[in-house]
Amino acid sequence: MKGLRGKKALVTGGSSGIGQAIAIRLGQEGVDVAINYVGRPEGAEATREAIEHGVQICMKEMSAAGTRPVLVAADVSQEDQVAAMFAQVLEEYGRIDYLVNNAGIQVAADTDQLAVADFDRVLAVNLRGAFLCAQQAIRHWLAGSAPGVIVNVSSVHQEIPKPRFVGYSVSKGGMQNLTRSLALEYAARGIRANGIGPGATVTPINRSWIDDPVKRRMVESHIPMRRAGDAEEMAAVTAFLCSDEAAYITGQTLFVDGGLTLYPSFETTWSSE
Repeated sequence: MKGLRGKKALVTGGSSGIGQAIAIRLGQEGVDVAINYVGRPEGAEATREAIEHGVQICMKEMSAAGTRPVLVAADVSQEDQVAAMFAQVLEEYGRIDYLVNNAGIQVAADTDQLAVADFDRVLAVNLRGAFLCAQQAIRHWLAGSAPGVIVNVSSVHQEIPKPRFVGYSVSKGGMQNLTRSLALEYAARGIRANGIGPGATVTPINRSWIDDPVKRRMVESHIPMRRAGDAEEMAAVTAFLCSDEAAYITGQTLFVDGGLTLYPSFETTWSSE
């Protein structure tokens, strides 16, 4: 895509799923990509191995494309770690042209039973993390009077409520206005901010329904195109929004959802005409 080759990017949550696909696609377009991941993953050994495997895939794919990837460990919800991550990337690359805020988590629970700590953690990673990274990137661009691009990986759930995932829905609703506010505030300074809104996507975080034929059919029956998306489709749209071909687009969320935000219950007529 026009204008990508030779640029530098930071992709948060780049070790798996959509983030990994974005990092690889940007690398294939000639972008040097800093891949962020959580340095000390909580949970089982399998989690650590999955992260390490994902990082290895990214590094291999981008190196094969002739670009120079780097790894940066940071919990994006922590201000000091975000600052250190940006310092590391800037020392390595000298500049950052694109920031992709992809890091995200979700916790399932009935809202009346959800632990406050879990609600806080989801917002801390998904929304606070995007803000902290955007703030660092914008400071860098303003200091150098340079243009820059932010792409926030949101969700259809910035518009569609998601019962039992209230923290996730709230964080993505906040991300919509984070995107719009940044776009309006800094448009005249050459900084663009947009979002993508993935619908149901085949990624490791969705294994519970992807690997269950009954659940998968149930999910896909609600999608007008009758299939889930894949991470590479999300990555392609992200690359477009970073590119010069999207130079006149800012403040928008582009839904990549197979029509899920089209009120699919109205696909067949049931209201009065």
